[in-house]
Amino acid sequence: MLAAVKEGDVKKVAELMRQDPGFKVNMDQRDGWTLLHFACLENSRSAVIPVLLAHPAIDVNVKSTFEYTPFFSACSGYTSCVREMLKDSRVQVNEPNNYGRTPLWFAAFYGFLEVIKWWIASGREMDLGTPGDEMTDAIGGAKEYGETEVVTLLERFKANPVETRHAVRVEINWYDEAAAEMFALVVFVSDGLLRTKDTTVTTSAARFFSIARRLPLELQMMLCFRQMRSAKEIVPGKESEVAFKSRAKSLLFSSDKYS
Repeated sequence: MLAAVKEGDVKKVAELMRQDPGFKVNMDQRDGWTLLHFACLENSRSAVIPVLLAHPAIDVNVKSTFEYTPFFSACSGYTSCVREMLKDSRVQVNEPNNYGRTPLWFAAFYGFLEVIKWWIASGREMDLGTPGDEMTDAIGGAKEYGETEVVTLLERFKANPVETRHAVRVEINWYDEAAAEMFALVVFVSDGLLRTKDTTVTTSAARFFSIARRLPLELQMMLCFRQMRSAKEIVPGKESEVAFKSRAKSLLFSSDKYS
């Protein structure tokens, strides 16, 4: 399993878990690192993260010997891993290590600008730390190491989080990524490829709207726009439909995750 995780082999990891549902996903490796720690340590492994997070026994905030959570590990510059971890509400994003350093301080001090951008875009809580505290002050840490772009971004966010979040989302195409994932989810549910807990809906159209109506209004609008804009490309040609499904599969791995 560890080899499959390190290789970022989604199919292999999923198959091993199906064969052994009781597998100890939180098993300790070197320095108390778990499979999720290892998955968070390379962008090429990020596709494995949703599979591990779907395991019923997963401890998303498990700490290594030096009290690094998987999310903290991901903040060492692995943007794709951070993006996947931020999607899980169970992840405690501000959990410090045994030195009292926070994940944001670490990312800011070492200038991992893309990590911070996706964190801001996610809408998840972000503790900038106590000004002057060398262990938690993210802006101060970035200034100390001369990371001017990080300082500028965090100061903008501190002054006006709403406007800054929107600007960052536009800059990194966060809206497009979110809409693509939601669109893929809705299509898969409509096609019966994903299960829903709502057993009262029976038709594809009913399943479509049972999901879409629960989305934020902003995403509903984008979903409708994308569906209309993409209809000519997706509906008539089998080839384009296959291409779309391939894109969707790259975003959604396990039906159990969305059951």
